[in-house]
Amino acid sequence: MGSGELCKKFDSKKAIILGLGKAFPHQLVLQDFLVDAYFKITNRHDPDLKQKLVRLCKTTSVKTRYVVMSEEILSQYPELAMEGVPTVTQRLDICNPAVTEMAIAASKSCIEKWGRAASDITHLVYVSSSEARLPGGDLYLAKGLGLRPDTQRVMLYFSSCSGGVAGLRVAKDIAENNPGSRVLLATSETTIIGYRPPNADRPYDLVGVALFGDGAGAVIIGTNPCVGSETPLFELHSSLQRFLPDTEKIIDGRLTEEGISFRLDRELPQIIEDNVQGFCDELMGVSKVKIDYNKLFWAVHPGGPAILNRMEKKLALSPGKLSASRKALADYGNASSNTIVYVLEYVLEEAKRRGKEEGEEQWGLILAFGPGITFEGILAKSLTI
Repeated sequence: MGSGELCKKFDSKKAIILGLGKAFPHQLVLQDFLVDAYFKITNRHDPDLKQKLVRLCKTTSVKTRYVVMSEEILSQYPELAMEGVPTVTQRLDICNPAVTEMAIAASKSCIEKWGRAASDITHLVYVSSSEARLPGGDLYLAKGLGLRPDTQRVMLYFSSCSGGVAGLRVAKDIAENNPGSRVLLATSETTIIGYRPPNADRPYDLVGVALFGDGAGAVIIGTNPCVGSETPLFELHSSLQRFLPDTEKIIDGRLTEEGISFRLDRELPQIIEDNVQGFCDELMGVSKVKIDYNKLFWAVHPGGPAILNRMEKKLALSPGKLSASRKALADYGNASSNTIVYVLEYVLEEAKRRGKEEGEEQWGLILAFGPGITFEGILAKSLTI
């Protein structure tokens, strides 16, 4: 049977995920030991702040995370733990090579699982909120992977938590408008760009300390896959992006001389709860697919447990519907744009364990929320069962 006949099983107009990969820095942080280590490594003593961080760590549901930051880095750059010292140059000296190294590792893992050569990649979409340089990280990634010089590249910078799904949307559009193309989406993030010592004047910084992690993710996307050499995972059916007017201060990040200053407003979970059903209804309407929400799989960027809990309640989701997101949050923390890749891997694992139920279509929603406030969504279909 020829590859063309095999590929007729899939709509050639729709982009399909053909591989997933991830990578992490070597430093593993156990949440139970984070608080003491953080105050020790920054040489701070503030019992009240310490207890606040203890409480935050318990509420995040994070168990483990990977981070680039280490005692060795702080020994080399002690100014990163000082207040009021310009350190953006030092931070970028650390971040730029770190995100490239992780992106290369994640991409190599993804390409190996995909099963074809890196030279078959025609387009590259690179996502990061952790670096700033010219040329950008897309070029260094292409060079590190040995991609062809004619590989067409796109960068998405500082889209934060919605960046992974935004990257999927862009890669989907590229694949569907360039028949025969194979698009590599790579995301890579490190919290060093915003790392700060504890300070009573910035209690909101502790949320990031308790929640965020580092790592990289990668996805191969293309149309009309050949079953003999490629494994279709998810069909990306329809996508939608919306921003909420006058909410640009709710997720507020600024690049300063001391790195990125980042703040999440307390209203964020409520705003997402108030708007998520309308967004999902609109996405399903655009797709003209009518399925009960409890018949879908859910791959949601886990911005934090409050967001997941409010979504679950608002949409009346059955217990366990957001389990892939909760597991990714527990295992890796909120790793910004990368996290959706980890969630999708857990969705695949759950589908394989559960098996296809009779009559189940295996449709699902891939969602993320980022600065703007921006909602990103893709209606997808699992093709693994």
